[in-house]
Amino acid sequence: MADIERLRKNLEDRGIRSSYFATAQAAADYLDRQIDGTTVGIGGSMTVKAMGLYPRLSAHNRVVWHWEGGGLEDAAGTEVYLTSANGVAETGELVNIDGTCNRIASSVYGHKRVYLVVGVNKIEPDYDRALWRARNVAAPKNAQRLGRKTPCAVKADRCYDCKSPERICRGLSVIWGRPTPVETMEVVLIGEELGM
Repeated sequence: MADIERLRKNLEDRGIRSSYFATAQAAADYLDRQIDGTTVGIGGSMTVKAMGLYPRLSAHNRVVWHWEGGGLEDAAGTEVYLTSANGVAETGELVNIDGTCNRIASSVYGHKRVYLVVGVNKIEPDYDRALWRARNVAAPKNAQRLGRKTPCAVKADRCYDCKSPERICRGLSVIWGRPTPVETMEVVLIGEELGM
């Protein structure tokens, strides 16, 4: 069981805001209120997709998401960026692995506000476990979901540190504190399992 209060305190100590919601619905309602009348970029995120945030936010914002026909470059130029994380440590580190690296780049630079939406299944006790989860749980499941020809996609069981041209693990980011160009970074924690 994740220690949410410990995680929230450690995020705060790192200059990162946090909020907690028991359900994805409550978190989606909150984000729908917080993000209004602006431009929004969304990074590849099964969590965001499961929450139905694209249609909700599109009703009163200009939203760019490459999964919905937008361009990666357009999403990089928005005021708000919305994505998830592959692993979150109760000690406060936020870990992401990416193939195109648009998510990791946009998480740390180019936006005034960044929201990382995270289900409890992605929370680990410490940095080493969060990194392990990103490499050996999230990345193989995503490679399998995308139909990639990589050793990890066969069973979605672990990272094989392959050299496949279809490898999706090409960049790693660890956020230790709110990046200075980002005015507000918030981790929206949800008491349900969401995403990879």
